[in-house]
Amino acid sequence: MGLAMGSMPFILKTNLSFSQLAFFSLSTYPYSLKLLWAPFVDSMYLPKLGRRKSWIIPSQLQLGAMMFWLSLHTDYIYGHPENHLVAITVFFTVLVLLAATQDIAVDGWTLTLLPKEHLSYASTCQMIGLTTGFFSSFTVFFAFNSPEFVKMLHLPILTLSAYLRFWAFVCWSITVFLLFKNEEETHSSEEVLSLSKVYSMMWRIIRLKNVMSLCAIHLVAGAPFIASGTLTTLKLYEKGLKQEQLSFLVLADYVVHLFAGYLAGRWGKGSKPLKPWIYAFCARLGLCLTSIGVVALFHGPSPSIAILGIVAVNFLATQFVGAIQSVGMGAFQTKIADPLIGGTYMTLLNTAGNFGGTWPKYFVMRGMDFFTRATCHVTELGPSETSQIVSDFSKQKCTDVGGTYIIQHDGYYVVSAISMVLGLLIFVLFINGAVRKLQGLPTSAWRLSATGK
Repeated sequence: MGLAMGSMPFILKTNLSFSQLAFFSLSTYPYSLKLLWAPFVDSMYLPKLGRRKSWIIPSQLQLGAMMFWLSLHTDYIYGHPENHLVAITVFFTVLVLLAATQDIAVDGWTLTLLPKEHLSYASTCQMIGLTTGFFSSFTVFFAFNSPEFVKMLHLPILTLSAYLRFWAFVCWSITVFLLFKNEEETHSSEEVLSLSKVYSMMWRIIRLKNVMSLCAIHLVAGAPFIASGTLTTLKLYEKGLKQEQLSFLVLADYVVHLFAGYLAGRWGKGSKPLKPWIYAFCARLGLCLTSIGVVALFHGPSPSIAILGIVAVNFLATQFVGAIQSVGMGAFQTKIADPLIGGTYMTLLNTAGNFGGTWPKYFVMRGMDFFTRATCHVTELGPSETSQIVSDFSKQKCTDVGGTYIIQHDGYYVVSAISMVLGLLIFVLFINGAVRKLQGLPTSAWRLSATGK
C-alpha cells in the first residue's frame, strides 16, 4: 500500500499530469470495494490450514511474487510510463486487491485473537503495522533513493528494483513464519457460517439504521481532506521540496502516528469514544486552511529554514489529527462489530471508511487540471496556452525550447477552498449530530438480534 499510495505517485509525477495520476489512483479502489468478496473470506477455508490463514498465506505469497516480477521490469515505471499507464494501473490494482483480501482475513482474526478487554487496542495494532509498512515503502525507499541523502552517508543508491526484490523475500519469509502460527480462539468459539448465510447477514447488517448512518458518515467524512492530504504534498514536491526533505517528514510522521495511535487507544475506552474523532475533524478543517498558506509561502528549491519548519509543523499536525481520527474510529468499530461474522462486519465498516477517502481522489485530481490555466511563453513564437497542469517532463520541454512556464490560475487553491467549505457544511449539517448520537448507543443496537430478525 505504501508503494501504490505513497512512492508511485511521486515517481510517476515526473512524467505524468495530474489527470493521468488520477487514472492511476483508480488502482487503490479494490481496497474500498473489498466488502464484495469479504463473505467468501469469512466462510470458505481449508480446515487444516485455518480459517484466516487460508486467505492470508496465499495472498502474501502472490504479493511477494508480484513485487519480485516488478523488480525485473522497473523500466515500465521509469521508461516513459505514459506509454504503459494502463498496464501499470492494472498491475497495482491486482497488488492492492491481494492486500485487501489479506486485510479482510486479518480483520476477522483480530476479533478473536485479542482478549475482549484489549479490543480497543486492535486498531492501534493495525495502525502500527500499516504505518510501519507504509513508512518502509515510502520514507525508507525515498530517502535511500535520493542521491543527496546517500551521498551524506557514503552509501550506494537504493534502486527500486533492489528494494522490491528485498521486500518480496521478506514477504515470503513472514508467510513461512505464519505457517507455524496456531490459529486458536482466545475468548470465543466462532460459528462458521455458509457463504449464502454470510451474504444474507451482511445485507441485513447493512440495512440496520445505525450501520447505515455510520456508513454515510464514512462516505462523506474523508472528502474534505483529499486536497489537503494528497495534493498539498504533491504540490510542494512540484514546487521544489526535495526528495530527502520529504523523506525526513514522513520519518517524523511515523513517530507521530505511533504516539497518536497510543492516545486514540486510551481515549477510545471512555463513554464517548468518538469525541476525540469530532475534535480531530474540526482541527483537520483548520489545517486545510493552513496548508493553502504553506503552499503559497513555499518557493523552492532552496527555501529558508523557517519555511521548512512551517511545512514540517503543518504536515505533522495534519497527520497527527488524521491518525487520531483513523485509530479512534477503528477502535469504536472493533467494539461494536459482531465476532460471528467478524471479517465481513469489520470489512463493511472499513470499506465505507476507505471508500470515503478514495472516491473523491479521482475528481480532486481532475479538478486540479480543470481549474488551472498555464502558459508556456516563447519569445519568438508567442504564448502557447494549455488548460492542464502538465508533467514536470513537459515543463522541462518548455524550458528547453527557451520558454517560460507560467501558471496563471492554480487549480490547487480552488480545489482546496471548495473542499474546505464543503467539509464545514457537512460537519455542521450532518456529521456532528450523527456521530454524537451513534457513540451513545449500546452494543446491542449494532447487532442483528436488536432487530428481532
